[in-house]
Amino acid sequence: MKLYATSLGCVKNLVDTELMLGMLLKSGLILTEHPEEAEIIIINTCSFIESAVNESIDTILELVEFKKHGNCRKLIAVGCLPERFREKIADALPEVDVFLGTGAFDKILEAVDGSRAPGSCYLPRPDLLPLQNPDDSRYLSSSHIAYIKIAEGCDKKCTYCIIPKLRGRQKSRLITDIVSEADSLISVGVKEILLVAQETTDYGRDLTSCDNLANLLEELSKISDDIWIRVLYCHPESINETLIKTIASHDNICSYYDIPIQHASNAVLKRMGRQYTRDDLYKLFERIRLIDPQAALRTTVMTGFPGETERDFQELLNFIQEIRFTNLGAFIYSDSEDIPSHRLPDHINKEKSKERYDRLMSSQAKISLDNNRMHIDRIHKILLEEKLTDNNFKGRTCFQAPEVDGITYINSNISPGEHHAGDFAMVRITGANEYDLTGEAI
Repeated sequence: MKLYATSLGCVKNLVDTELMLGMLLKSGLILTEHPEEAEIIIINTCSFIESAVNESIDTILELVEFKKHGNCRKLIAVGCLPERFREKIADALPEVDVFLGTGAFDKILEAVDGSRAPGSCYLPRPDLLPLQNPDDSRYLSSSHIAYIKIAEGCDKKCTYCIIPKLRGRQKSRLITDIVSEADSLISVGVKEILLVAQETTDYGRDLTSCDNLANLLEELSKISDDIWIRVLYCHPESINETLIKTIASHDNICSYYDIPIQHASNAVLKRMGRQYTRDDLYKLFERIRLIDPQAALRTTVMTGFPGETERDFQELLNFIQEIRFTNLGAFIYSDSEDIPSHRLPDHINKEKSKERYDRLMSSQAKISLDNNRMHIDRIHKILLEEKLTDNNFKGRTCFQAPEVDGITYINSNISPGEHHAGDFAMVRITGANEYDLTGEAI
């Protein structure tokens, strides 16, 4: 049978999708990129914020049409949407044959082969799902980059976040398992390993051994000099000097610090349940730049959190303008009855939240343009990701993470066939805009 799958939301979801596909392809199913051809359709859903919920539902309704009028025999929705809305989602979407929550990814074969009854909604506790085994089959969606989930779940109590409810308590994988998986991925041509978890810098805190992120990076860096290792989703509370020094001391670890701060007003941070202050953030970024002068700083922030005053927002805007992040993402607070922040007073209307979001992103665009122009005439190592024409590629520098940051467009005057997607190339930067760079291979 032919199988079509789509993964929504974060890259942690993508890892789950790749592992499910590994199981299904090993069982004999054939993957297709065309849903109209598929007899089995799987949607790995997201429900982190309202827009993600809407996208998940819209995707399900779109793909239901192939069950009504195409080859599809079974439609399966898995992940965060059923986990969050439980049996209510099964009642609302009767066209879906099986719902599996985040604690049931390992039941995907049963859902496909029919041993799990149609119309069922299987929602075991996420804490009971076994951690990934390094030799689990996995279908890679890219030939040259791979995300490795180093931990599952979260123990934080941020008032705006549903993730601990959807994913359970933190469970870290062993260093030996992670290194074994990375070694296997690199052996088949992967050039960039990206470590992900809900809070990567909390990695190992739940283990009794010496497993921690700095030690993990030390071990991963030994596998190969011809790779990049990148850490995503760091938490301001758990970045220490040992970790910064470890990143700075290895050429194959990207000096790229993805640290979602969420806000810079002490009052807002307190209501968010974040256990740090604006001064703590100043000290953290100053320490990173002192130890690792080449560091690229990325963050994510939120506007429109309940009770955010104009003064609070101005403190955030001032902070962004002073730190001058290499890259910045932002989103507008998304309310829901099942998160603690819903019960806070003084909710901000959507128009005001959007206006603040626009002001923030406009300011960051100017900062990003200035930052990017500083790279003109510099030579950077680039991972080539896609061949556009015989002599043109798009790729990324070490300060550009996949999907969330800008890209670099490269003209290669070297003879056709000299470079391929997945290669590293040395590139002289010749142009810049707010998000992307252009350059020539040398």
